[in-house]
Amino acid sequence: MSKAFFLACESYAELGVDCEAALASLAATPISLHCWQGDDVGGFEREGAELEGGGIQVTGSYPGKARTAGELRQDLEKALSLIPGKHRLNLHACYAELDGAKMERSDYTTAQFQTWIDWCEAQGLGMDFNPSYFSHPLAADGWTLSHPDAAVRDYWIEHGRACRRIAADAGRQLGSKAVTNFWIPDGSKDLPVDRKGPRERLEASLDAIFAEEVDAALNVDAVECKLFGIGSESYVVGSHEFYLGYAVTRRKLLCLDAGHFHPTESIADKISSVLQFVPELLLHVSRGVRWDSDHVVIMDDATRAIAEELVRGDFLGRTHVGLDFFDASINRIAAWVIGTRSAQKCLLAAMLEPVSMLREWESAGDFAGRLALMEEAKTLPLGAVWREFCEREGTPAGPEWIGEMRSYERDVLAPRG
Repeated sequence: MSKAFFLACESYAELGVDCEAALASLAATPISLHCWQGDDVGGFEREGAELEGGGIQVTGSYPGKARTAGELRQDLEKALSLIPGKHRLNLHACYAELDGAKMERSDYTTAQFQTWIDWCEAQGLGMDFNPSYFSHPLAADGWTLSHPDAAVRDYWIEHGRACRRIAADAGRQLGSKAVTNFWIPDGSKDLPVDRKGPRERLEASLDAIFAEEVDAALNVDAVECKLFGIGSESYVVGSHEFYLGYAVTRRKLLCLDAGHFHPTESIADKISSVLQFVPELLLHVSRGVRWDSDHVVIMDDATRAIAEELVRGDFLGRTHVGLDFFDASINRIAAWVIGTRSAQKCLLAAMLEPVSMLREWESAGDFAGRLALMEEAKTLPLGAVWREFCEREGTPAGPEWIGEMRSYERDVLAPRG
């Protein structure tokens, strides 16, 4: 224990905060790292795959992008070595390893992801999963589960069923329950006349997917809403209201993405409301700048507010925390490390907040004292506690990780071209 940490513990203890308890809680809070940061959402279904449509896009062309699944795993290992704690992998179906074979997404089985599962086991990671409703000929027009063509809907229904089976198998093999998250790009660039029909079709498609029983001890399902996307600026079938209603009535997890709402709208305020009516939440922590731009997460007010709500409401046990951003304008390993460490720092800051004292003063009507204490707590020695956590986890505590990242870029990424 360093002297700085000892003194920090004393400072926090004066406000009734146990630093050791906070560190234990942070160590027990895994974050699901999204595989798609490492290769710009290309996947490996075919050689030289690139993100194609579907309401999302990535910007930038920084050198060193992972070109194979092996390279992506290598990059993830490096990122994880610079991030304290034990975490999870969030994998999209388009990262299937087909070994040059042609195969429909609707026919995927665990075999196409077994190498990923084995790698997760070797790394001590849990695994989460996502059907890929984009970058595919049958998603070229931006419609999938709500498509007017029943044959197209059936294809994507089968894909969703296959993904739930794969996720459950991963959960079984890894001994850690998977979360399968459903996001679709369906919507309209300009004003539609019929808003009802696509939502009726989406409801029926989702019901068909979830009709197949999957052991809830191995996999749980989440549905993800969005305000708008590229090519769906005027109408998104899977809106917040649609998926909130669906999650409540079907007892599914609701996925709240920090970039999927109006830029001035905070998802922190939604957490306590939604968890009144759904069993659990999936959070996609991102940073939208003016729109769903998927910037790298930083320790900003919006992210801190999310973490504070999770801790103040005692919601961590009912919340799955994952990252969802993809920035190809900077070193991709750095993006993972910056984003994950920033999310962890926000969680730690929330865990070190004098919540008991704040609750007591609030209950007594001392709102001036509450506000004053919330502000004073912001300057308490968080950095010393964070450094202690990193050192205990065997990862760089401060800016020294940047040098490791630069060495990796020089020795591994740069030769890729």
